[in-house]
Amino acid sequence: MIKMRPSKLSLVSVILFVLLFSQCVLSQLRVGFYKDTCRVVEFIVKEEVVKAIIKDRGLAAALMRMHFHDCFVRGCDASILLNSTPSSTAEKDSFANNPSLRGYEVIDNAKARLEIVCKGVVSCADIIAFAARDSIEMAGGLGYDVPAGRRDGRTSLASEIIGNLPPPTFNVDQLTQMFANKGFTQEEMVTLSGGHTLGRSHCSSFSDRLYNFSGTLKQDASLDPTYAAKLKQQCPQGSTDPNVVVPMTSTPSIADAGYYIDILANRGLFTSDHTLLTSPPTANQVAENAKNPIQWKVKFATAMVKMGQLDVLTGSEGEIRANCRVINS
Repeated sequence: MIKMRPSKLSLVSVILFVLLFSQCVLSQLRVGFYKDTCRVVEFIVKEEVVKAIIKDRGLAAALMRMHFHDCFVRGCDASILLNSTPSSTAEKDSFANNPSLRGYEVIDNAKARLEIVCKGVVSCADIIAFAARDSIEMAGGLGYDVPAGRRDGRTSLASEIIGNLPPPTFNVDQLTQMFANKGFTQEEMVTLSGGHTLGRSHCSSFSDRLYNFSGTLKQDASLDPTYAAKLKQQCPQGSTDPNVVVPMTSTPSIADAGYYIDILANRGLFTSDHTLLTSPPTANQVAENAKNPIQWKVKFATAMVKMGQLDVLTGSEGEIRANCRVINS
Protein backbone atom coordinates (compact mmCIF):
# COMPACT_ATOMS: atom_id res chain seq x y z
CA MET A 1 0.00 0.00 0.00
CA ILE A 2 1.27 3.47 -0.91
CA LYS A 3 1.61 5.79 2.06
CA MET A 4 1.30 9.53 1.69
CA ARG A 5 2.94 12.14 3.86
CA PRO A 6 0.46 14.25 5.89
CA SER A 7 1.33 17.40 3.91
CA LYS A 8 0.63 15.68 0.60
CA LEU A 9 -2.51 14.08 1.98
CA SER A 10 -3.72 17.47 3.17
CA LEU A 11 -3.08 19.02 -0.25
CA VAL A 12 -4.93 16.19 -2.01
CA SER A 13 -7.84 16.60 0.39
CA VAL A 14 -8.06 20.31 -0.34
CA ILE A 15 -7.97 19.72 -4.11
CA LEU A 16 -10.65 17.05 -3.86
CA PHE A 17 -12.80 19.32 -1.71
CA VAL A 18 -12.52 22.19 -4.22
CA LEU A 19 -13.36 19.88 -7.11
CA LEU A 20 -16.31 18.33 -5.32
CA PHE A 21 -17.54 21.75 -4.17
CA SER A 22 -17.31 23.13 -7.71
CA GLN A 23 -19.17 20.14 -9.10
CA CYS A 24 -21.80 20.50 -6.39
CA VAL A 25 -22.38 24.16 -7.24
CA LEU A 26 -22.64 23.46 -10.96
CA SER A 27 -24.86 20.46 -10.37
CA GLN A 28 -27.37 22.73 -8.66
CA LEU A 29 -27.74 24.60 -11.94
CA ARG A 30 -29.52 22.21 -14.23
CA VAL A 31 -31.65 22.21 -17.32
CA GLY A 32 -35.27 21.71 -16.31
CA PHE A 33 -34.74 23.11 -12.82
CA TYR A 34 -38.34 24.39 -12.71
CA LYS A 35 -39.88 21.26 -14.19
CA ASP A 36 -41.78 20.44 -11.00
CA THR A 37 -42.25 23.94 -9.58
CA CYS A 38 -42.98 26.27 -12.53
CA ARG A 39 -43.21 24.44 -15.83
CA VAL A 40 -44.32 27.57 -17.72
CA VAL A 41 -41.33 29.72 -16.78
CA GLU A 42 -39.46 29.55 -20.08
CA PHE A 43 -42.66 29.95 -22.09
CA ILE A 44 -43.61 33.10 -20.18
CA VAL A 45 -40.14 34.64 -20.41
CA LYS A 46 -39.91 33.91 -24.12
CA GLU A 47 -43.35 35.36 -24.76
CA GLU A 48 -42.35 38.63 -23.08
CA VAL A 49 -39.03 38.73 -24.96
CA VAL A 50 -40.69 38.10 -28.31
CA LYS A 51 -43.31 40.81 -27.69
CA ALA A 52 -40.63 43.31 -26.73
CA ILE A 53 -38.29 42.59 -29.65
CA ILE A 54 -41.12 42.76 -32.18
CA LYS A 55 -41.70 46.32 -30.97
CA ASP A 56 -38.00 47.18 -30.68
CA ARG A 57 -35.42 44.95 -32.38
CA GLY A 58 -32.64 46.67 -30.47
CA LEU A 59 -33.77 44.97 -27.27
CA ALA A 60 -32.21 41.70 -28.43
CA ALA A 61 -28.77 43.25 -27.99
CA ALA A 62 -29.82 44.95 -24.75
CA LEU A 63 -31.00 41.77 -23.04
CA MET A 64 -27.94 39.80 -24.13
CA ARG A 65 -25.69 42.58 -22.84
CA MET A 66 -27.64 42.69 -19.57
CA HIS A 67 -26.74 39.04 -18.93
CA PHE A 68 -23.06 39.73 -19.63
CA HIS A 69 -22.97 42.80 -17.40
CA ASP A 70 -24.78 40.93 -14.65
CA CYS A 71 -22.53 37.87 -14.67
CA PHE A 72 -19.20 39.69 -14.87
CA VAL A 73 -19.95 41.71 -11.72
CA ARG A 74 -20.63 39.60 -8.61
CA GLY A 75 -21.67 36.65 -10.75
CA CYS A 76 -25.06 35.91 -12.33
CA ASP A 77 -27.15 37.12 -9.39
CA ALA A 78 -29.38 39.82 -10.95
CA SER A 79 -27.45 42.53 -9.12
CA ILE A 80 -27.70 44.52 -12.37
CA LEU A 81 -31.45 44.93 -11.76
CA LEU A 82 -31.30 46.42 -8.26
CA ASN A 83 -32.13 50.10 -7.89
CA SER A 84 -29.80 52.54 -6.20
CA THR A 85 -30.60 53.58 -2.64
CA PRO A 86 -29.97 56.89 -0.85
CA SER A 87 -26.80 55.40 0.62
CA SER A 88 -25.50 53.37 -2.33
CA THR A 89 -25.24 53.72 -6.11
CA ALA A 90 -26.15 50.45 -7.84
CA GLU A 91 -24.55 48.84 -10.89
CA LYS A 92 -27.35 49.96 -13.20
CA ASP A 93 -26.50 53.61 -12.48
CA SER A 94 -22.77 53.28 -13.15
CA PHE A 95 -21.13 54.98 -16.13
CA ALA A 96 -20.94 51.59 -17.90
CA ASN A 97 -24.69 50.97 -17.72
CA ASN A 98 -26.45 54.32 -17.60
CA PRO A 99 -27.88 55.38 -20.00
CA SER A 100 -26.75 52.61 -22.37
CA LEU A 101 -28.22 49.50 -20.72
CA ARG A 102 -31.95 48.96 -21.14
CA GLY A 103 -34.59 46.25 -21.27
CA TYR A 104 -35.35 46.22 -17.54
CA GLU A 105 -39.08 46.42 -18.23
CA VAL A 106 -38.94 43.12 -20.14
CA ILE A 107 -37.59 41.37 -17.05
CA ASP A 108 -40.16 43.18 -14.87
CA ASN A 109 -43.04 42.03 -17.08
CA ALA A 110 -41.90 38.41 -17.06
CA LYS A 111 -41.38 38.48 -13.30
CA ALA A 112 -44.84 39.98 -12.67
CA ARG A 113 -46.50 37.21 -14.65
CA LEU A 114 -44.42 34.51 -12.97
CA GLU A 115 -45.28 35.81 -9.51
CA ILE A 116 -48.96 35.27 -10.35
CA VAL A 117 -48.57 31.64 -11.42
CA CYS A 118 -45.44 30.60 -9.47
CA LYS A 119 -45.15 33.00 -6.55
CA GLY A 120 -41.71 33.13 -4.95
CA VAL A 121 -40.25 30.41 -7.16
CA VAL A 122 -38.35 31.87 -10.13
CA SER A 123 -35.31 34.05 -9.55
CA CYS A 124 -34.66 37.26 -11.42
CA ALA A 125 -31.19 35.92 -12.25
CA ASP A 126 -32.70 32.97 -14.10
CA ILE A 127 -35.13 35.25 -15.94
CA ILE A 128 -32.16 37.27 -17.25
CA ALA A 129 -30.43 34.09 -18.41
CA PHE A 130 -33.55 32.81 -20.20
CA ALA A 131 -34.19 36.23 -21.76
CA ALA A 132 -30.64 36.49 -23.08
CA ARG A 133 -30.93 33.08 -24.74
CA ASP A 134 -34.29 33.96 -26.28
CA SER A 135 -32.94 37.30 -27.53
CA ILE A 136 -30.01 35.64 -29.26
CA GLU A 137 -32.36 33.15 -30.89
CA MET A 138 -34.73 35.92 -31.98
CA ALA A 139 -31.79 37.70 -33.62
CA GLY A 140 -30.84 34.63 -35.64
CA GLY A 141 -28.37 33.00 -33.29
CA LEU A 142 -28.55 29.44 -32.02
CA GLY A 143 -30.88 28.58 -29.17
CA TYR A 144 -29.45 26.55 -26.30
CA ASP A 145 -30.58 24.87 -23.10
CA VAL A 146 -30.16 27.11 -20.06
CA PRO A 147 -29.20 25.44 -16.79
CA ALA A 148 -31.20 27.17 -14.06
CA GLY A 149 -31.33 27.35 -10.29
CA ARG A 150 -29.64 30.69 -9.68
CA ARG A 151 -30.61 32.75 -6.67
CA ASP A 152 -30.74 36.54 -6.46
CA GLY A 153 -28.10 38.59 -4.70
CA ARG A 154 -28.78 41.32 -2.19
CA THR A 155 -25.97 43.73 -3.08
CA SER A 156 -25.28 45.95 -6.09
CA LEU A 157 -22.41 48.45 -6.14
CA ALA A 158 -21.47 50.72 -9.02
CA SER A 159 -17.95 50.84 -7.60
CA GLU A 160 -17.46 47.17 -8.52
CA ILE A 161 -17.83 47.84 -12.25
CA ILE A 162 -14.19 48.89 -12.64
CA GLY A 163 -12.00 45.82 -12.81
CA ASN A 164 -14.87 43.53 -13.75
CA LEU A 165 -16.32 44.91 -17.00
CA PRO A 166 -13.91 45.50 -19.90
CA PRO A 167 -14.04 49.10 -21.18
CA PRO A 168 -14.04 49.79 -24.95
CA THR A 169 -10.44 51.04 -24.72
CA PHE A 170 -8.87 47.74 -23.61
CA ASN A 171 -6.11 46.12 -25.66
CA VAL A 172 -5.89 42.40 -26.37
CA ASP A 173 -3.66 41.63 -23.38
CA GLN A 174 -5.98 43.43 -21.00
CA LEU A 175 -9.01 41.65 -22.46
CA THR A 176 -7.30 38.28 -22.25
CA GLN A 177 -6.38 38.85 -18.60
CA MET A 178 -9.82 40.08 -17.55
CA PHE A 179 -11.56 37.14 -19.19
CA ALA A 180 -8.98 34.76 -17.72
CA ASN A 181 -9.85 36.16 -14.29
CA LYS A 182 -13.40 34.97 -14.96
CA GLY A 183 -12.24 31.52 -16.08
CA PHE A 184 -12.34 32.02 -19.85
CA THR A 185 -9.70 31.13 -22.41
CA GLN A 186 -8.48 33.65 -24.95
CA GLU A 187 -10.49 31.88 -27.65
CA GLU A 188 -13.63 32.15 -25.52
CA MET A 189 -12.90 35.86 -25.09
CA VAL A 190 -12.79 36.30 -28.87
CA THR A 191 -15.97 34.23 -29.19
CA LEU A 192 -17.89 36.26 -26.62
CA SER A 193 -16.62 39.51 -28.12
CA GLY A 194 -18.77 38.51 -31.09
CA GLY A 195 -21.74 39.61 -29.01
CA HIS A 196 -20.89 43.06 -30.39
CA THR A 197 -22.43 41.86 -33.65
CA LEU A 198 -25.70 43.06 -32.08
CA GLY A 199 -26.61 46.53 -30.95
CA ARG A 200 -25.55 50.15 -31.04
CA SER A 201 -23.17 52.37 -29.12
CA HIS A 202 -23.09 55.93 -27.85
CA CYS A 203 -20.44 58.13 -29.45
CA SER A 204 -18.56 58.57 -26.18
CA SER A 205 -17.41 54.94 -26.29
CA PHE A 206 -15.28 55.44 -29.40
CA SER A 207 -15.02 59.17 -30.18
CA ASP A 208 -11.38 59.21 -29.02
CA ARG A 209 -10.57 57.04 -32.05
CA LEU A 210 -11.95 59.76 -34.29
CA TYR A 211 -10.50 62.90 -32.74
CA ASN A 212 -7.87 62.20 -30.10
CA PHE A 213 -6.51 58.69 -30.36
CA SER A 214 -3.99 57.97 -27.59
CA GLY A 215 -3.82 61.69 -26.85
CA THR A 216 -2.50 62.57 -30.32
CA LEU A 217 -5.41 64.83 -31.33
CA LYS A 218 -5.57 62.70 -34.46
CA GLN A 219 -7.70 59.88 -35.85
CA ASP A 220 -6.81 56.25 -35.17
CA ALA A 221 -4.80 55.33 -38.27
CA SER A 222 -6.05 51.74 -38.11
CA LEU A 223 -9.65 52.79 -38.86
CA ASP A 224 -10.88 52.37 -42.42
CA PRO A 225 -10.94 56.01 -43.71
CA THR A 226 -14.39 55.73 -45.30
CA TYR A 227 -15.81 54.20 -42.14
CA ALA A 228 -14.15 56.88 -39.99
CA ALA A 229 -15.62 59.64 -42.15
CA LYS A 230 -19.08 58.15 -41.72
CA LEU A 231 -18.63 57.93 -37.96
CA LYS A 232 -17.56 61.58 -37.83
CA GLN A 233 -20.76 62.58 -39.59
CA GLN A 234 -22.79 60.66 -37.02
CA CYS A 235 -20.70 61.80 -34.06
CA PRO A 236 -19.43 65.39 -34.56
CA GLN A 237 -16.50 66.38 -32.39
CA GLY A 238 -17.62 67.54 -28.95
CA SER A 239 -21.15 66.14 -29.34
CA THR A 240 -22.71 65.00 -26.09
CA ASP A 241 -26.18 64.18 -27.36
CA PRO A 242 -27.21 61.04 -25.39
CA ASN A 243 -29.77 60.15 -28.05
CA VAL A 244 -27.20 59.60 -30.80
CA VAL A 245 -26.24 55.97 -31.21
CA VAL A 246 -24.21 54.21 -33.91
CA PRO A 247 -24.62 50.60 -35.12
CA MET A 248 -21.94 48.30 -33.75
CA THR A 249 -21.74 46.48 -37.08
CA SER A 250 -23.25 46.60 -40.54
CA THR A 251 -25.98 44.17 -39.33
CA PRO A 252 -26.77 45.41 -35.80
CA SER A 253 -30.00 43.40 -35.42
CA ILE A 254 -28.67 40.05 -36.65
CA ALA A 255 -26.55 37.60 -34.65
CA ASP A 256 -24.11 36.77 -37.43
CA ALA A 257 -20.37 36.82 -38.11
CA GLY A 258 -20.57 40.36 -39.45
CA TYR A 259 -18.64 41.57 -36.41
CA TYR A 260 -15.58 39.59 -37.44
CA ILE A 261 -15.93 40.52 -41.10
CA ASP A 262 -16.01 44.19 -40.12
CA ILE A 263 -12.91 43.82 -37.94
CA LEU A 264 -10.99 42.29 -40.83
CA ALA A 265 -11.99 45.33 -42.91
CA ASN A 266 -10.71 47.69 -40.16
CA ARG A 267 -14.27 48.63 -39.26
CA GLY A 268 -14.27 47.44 -35.67
CA LEU A 269 -16.03 50.20 -33.72
CA PHE A 270 -14.17 50.02 -30.40
CA THR A 271 -10.46 49.88 -29.69
CA SER A 272 -11.28 46.61 -27.91
CA ASP A 273 -12.69 45.26 -31.19
CA HIS A 274 -9.84 46.24 -33.48
CA THR A 275 -7.26 45.07 -30.96
CA LEU A 276 -8.17 41.47 -31.76
CA LEU A 277 -6.14 41.89 -34.96
CA THR A 278 -2.99 42.87 -33.08
CA SER A 279 -2.21 39.37 -31.78
CA PRO A 280 -1.62 36.46 -34.18
CA PRO A 281 -3.73 33.94 -32.17
CA THR A 282 -6.72 36.27 -31.82
CA ALA A 283 -6.38 37.53 -35.40
CA ASN A 284 -6.52 33.91 -36.58
CA GLN A 285 -9.65 33.34 -34.52
CA VAL A 286 -11.26 36.46 -36.00
CA ALA A 287 -10.54 35.18 -39.50
CA GLU A 288 -11.81 31.71 -38.63
CA ASN A 289 -15.06 33.05 -37.18
CA ALA A 290 -15.60 35.29 -40.20
CA LYS A 291 -15.10 32.31 -42.50
CA ASN A 292 -17.23 29.85 -40.48
CA PRO A 293 -20.27 31.70 -39.08
CA ILE A 294 -22.12 28.52 -38.06
CA GLN A 295 -19.11 27.34 -36.10
CA TRP A 296 -18.98 30.71 -34.33
CA LYS A 297 -22.67 30.47 -33.43
CA VAL A 298 -22.07 27.06 -31.85
CA LYS A 299 -19.05 28.33 -29.91
CA PHE A 300 -20.97 31.43 -28.83
CA ALA A 301 -23.88 29.38 -27.48
CA THR A 302 -21.45 27.17 -25.56
CA ALA A 303 -19.62 30.19 -24.12
CA MET A 304 -22.92 31.79 -23.07
CA VAL A 305 -23.85 28.67 -21.09
CA LYS A 306 -20.45 28.79 -19.38
CA MET A 307 -20.79 32.50 -18.66
CA GLY A 308 -24.20 31.88 -17.11
CA GLN A 309 -22.53 29.79 -14.40
CA LEU A 310 -20.18 32.50 -13.16
CA ASP A 311 -20.15 32.77 -9.36
CA VAL A 312 -23.81 31.83 -9.05
CA LEU A 313 -25.74 31.71 -5.79
CA THR A 314 -27.58 28.42 -5.31
CA GLY A 315 -29.39 26.39 -2.68
CA SER A 316 -30.14 28.59 0.32
CA GLU A 317 -27.79 31.41 -0.73
CA GLY A 318 -29.26 34.78 -1.64
CA GLU A 319 -33.00 34.99 -2.13
CA ILE A 320 -35.81 34.85 -4.68
CA ARG A 321 -36.78 38.50 -5.07
CA ALA A 322 -40.48 39.34 -5.29
CA ASN A 323 -39.58 42.51 -7.21
CA CYS A 324 -36.43 42.34 -9.30
CA ARG A 325 -35.55 45.97 -8.58
CA VAL A 326 -35.39 45.74 -4.77
CA ILE A 327 -34.28 43.17 -2.23
CA ASN A 328 -36.90 41.45 -0.11
CA SER A 329 -37.68 43.26 3.12
